[in-house]
Amino acid sequence: MEKQTLLLEHNYRPAKDQSGKPPAIIMLHGFGSDENDLFSFASELPEKYAIISLKAPIRLEPYGNAWYNIYFDNAQGKFSDDEQAIASRELISKCIDEIIEKYKVDGENIILLGFSQGTILSFAVALSYPSKVKNVIGLSGYINEEILKEGYAKNDFSNLNVYTSHGSVDQVIPVQWARRTEPFLKKLNIDCKYSEFPVGHGVAPQNFRELKEWLGKR
Repeated sequence: MEKQTLLLEHNYRPAKDQSGKPPAIIMLHGFGSDENDLFSFASELPEKYAIISLKAPIRLEPYGNAWYNIYFDNAQGKFSDDEQAIASRELISKCIDEIIEKYKVDGENIILLGFSQGTILSFAVALSYPSKVKNVIGLSGYINEEILKEGYAKNDFSNLNVYTSHGSVDQVIPVQWARRTEPFLKKLNIDCKYSEFPVGHGVAPQNFRELKEWLGKR
């Protein structure tokens, strides 16, 4: 496992079998976290995958990083900087190309695994550029339609599969927002499994087991 820099700093774990082009899991962390957070799951994921955990580009004080800023004000409660989110969407899309070239992974078998803000970006990248992403695992997030590429609904989603889950008592992102994901994707004829677990803004052990089972079938 090593720290690398492409367009974005990241942690990298090679696939066990280096003889061909392995499938890859690209991890996108949440607001205020960094590339080490989701990477702590790497040892629990199948060794056939190369794993790349990206560090978001916006530095927060006193620590942590973000894909885009979230502003808190009294009038609107809190709201997202969608321009920054779109810039991050494009950056991640370019990173996928770089990862395929640098690490010789299978460009037809790229999985985005996101948490919270990383899930929102995973959905944005996959719906905007479905030819680049085979599977999305979205934990504790939702679809922000404002950051999807214009004309996205005309894309070919026939190879895209989604697993998404949420805590039923999430105090950061309301579960009602997440419940819109499955019907939204099914309207686009995207295969989607949605699950809820009795937790807050986090990943329950049974949640992790279920996503691994789902991944095993893909």
